[in-house]
Amino acid sequence: MAEIMFDDFLKVDIRAGRVLRAEPFPEARKPAIKLWVDFGPEIGEKKTSAQLTAHYTPDSLAGRMVMGVVNFPPRQIGPFMSEFLVLGVADPDGGIVLLAPDQEVQPGERMQ
Repeated sequence: MAEIMFDDFLKVDIRAGRVLRAEPFPEARKPAIKLWVDFGPEIGEKKTSAQLTAHYTPDSLAGRMVMGVVNFPPRQIGPFMSEFLVLGVADPDGGIVLLAPDQEVQPGERMQ
């Protein structure tokens, strides 16, 4: 992978957010969940969909902290407009595991 400069990294706005609600997304081509996340007073609430069904249910996500890229342009995913990219990594079977702070932080805090 190509090296980037620190200024390039700073262009990616990664923030902590708290999941306000989550719903199944049966219209998605691959199993997915719709998320509405609070990114604090500066950014507010944003929504996305993610293929998280291997490890999470909608009920298990409400109230949970996540990390997301909040400065990508919105993207239409079927009938749903995704406004940010929730971050995760794949487990050995390809299921996505969410990235999140391991201590309590305020929604909207930027990754340093």
